[in-house]
Amino acid sequence: MTCEIAIVGSGPAGYTAAIYAARAGLQTIVIAGSEPGGQLTKTSEVENFPGYPEGILGPEMMEDLRRQAERFGTQVIYDVVEHAVLTAQPKRLRLSSGEEIVAEAVIIATGSSAKWLGLEAERRLYGAGVSACAVCDGFFYRGQPVAVVGGGDTACEEALYLSKLCSEVHLLVRRDKMRASKIMQDRVKSTPNIHIHWNTVTLDILGEKFVEGVRVRNVQSGEETVLPIRGFFVAIGHQPNTEIFRGQIELDENGYIITHPKSTHTNVEGVFAAGDVQDPVYRQAVTAAGTGCMAALDAERWLSQRRYLLQQAENSVS
Repeated sequence: MTCEIAIVGSGPAGYTAAIYAARAGLQTIVIAGSEPGGQLTKTSEVENFPGYPEGILGPEMMEDLRRQAERFGTQVIYDVVEHAVLTAQPKRLRLSSGEEIVAEAVIIATGSSAKWLGLEAERRLYGAGVSACAVCDGFFYRGQPVAVVGGGDTACEEALYLSKLCSEVHLLVRRDKMRASKIMQDRVKSTPNIHIHWNTVTLDILGEKFVEGVRVRNVQSGEETVLPIRGFFVAIGHQPNTEIFRGQIELDENGYIITHPKSTHTNVEGVFAAGDVQDPVYRQAVTAAGTGCMAALDAERWLSQRRYLLQQAENSVS
């Protein structure tokens, strides 16, 4: 199957890129991936995406984006890319079904995945008190006690953000020191309603339908404690979904795709990246959508320039 633009990933970045590319008259294919709709399909209510004054369920919002992309002619394929050849022209993507997509340009919008502790309760209570994004979900726990797991800058940022909304924040650090920068540590330590629990590991998250507490253990004393909380935020990092592109696309030390400044161009001609797969900082649906727009515009301009140069070369030969 051939197309002008193949978009790998179907989150806000992927579908926004598809909307812009298809509206520009380009033959566009979206390969939905193993999690069609992206992380928002696991989110209950989204209240911080512009245009939804009453909020909207995450899966419903992604359905809106999919329908909008298809309205302009985007073809959505529910499959997974197993192998990619990006450094040659045209680009080739082999799907798990065995089908091959041949495209002039590729937009990578595969997102990133939160790292979890591996507790059964994390899966069971995800969206019912368990979260990996304070900015996304902190508002739902205003005036209530919450816990944050982690000892890096991200965990400190999450704790500080939540401290402005929640009655108290328990920061669970598994060692006797943090990895966070000194300035972040100082800010956390000087915030009255943030309580740091050193040498502390999480044993279980309590609650049947909603988070009601967390059971922790001090690894030095062995003492177990139950902290009554309503929100449990895991902030031990994210993993960008870039493994199948490794060796072809320039990645940073954490696996995020490196794009040229103020653009979505990668180091490979005709390959662009959008959303959380190239953004380790903001990781929001609205910023992902914004870079999806940028990627489609960059790809459309690249295709136009490439075709112009090819035409000029043909004319010079004839």
